[in-house]
Amino acid sequence: MATFISNSPAETEAIGRRFANDVDVGSIFALKGELGGGKTQFVKGLVAGLGSSATVTSPTFTIAHEYPGGRLSIYHFDFFRLEDRQSVARLGLDDYFFGDGVSVIEWADKFPESIPKHAQWISFAAKTDASNTRIITEEPNAIRESRIASGPETKK
Repeated sequence: MATFISNSPAETEAIGRRFANDVDVGSIFALKGELGGGKTQFVKGLVAGLGSSATVTSPTFTIAHEYPGGRLSIYHFDFFRLEDRQSVARLGLDDYFFGDGVSVIEWADKFPESIPKHAQWISFAAKTDASNTRIITEEPNAIRESRIASGPETKK
């Protein structure tokens, strides 16, 4: 588990850029945290870190955005407005999760059963004072760690 302290939106974006160094096809980031916690700022950094110049906005009202143009495409989802599992199922997430890009889900904790086991969960918390300080915590994931440790799969 790693914890990052961000004191500004720019620092939150920089943390997202750092995460971009370790992504590959099929990487999934499940983000959780309150409104204004820094989730979308993190995604802005992730998208930029993958080399895309796409404008990143929260997909709260559209549910999904796609950001092409970088090393990998990013599929950015927001579960905030979804009411039930059927709404999630209609998104056809498996096509994205097991497709050719990276998936990022804001408010993933609303429907954790819809998130693959190898996803990397990241929580965002704002300090209770009036500062811009955010605490970003990468939660441990044994499945993801064992995939990384074993290296890329080879085809026989």
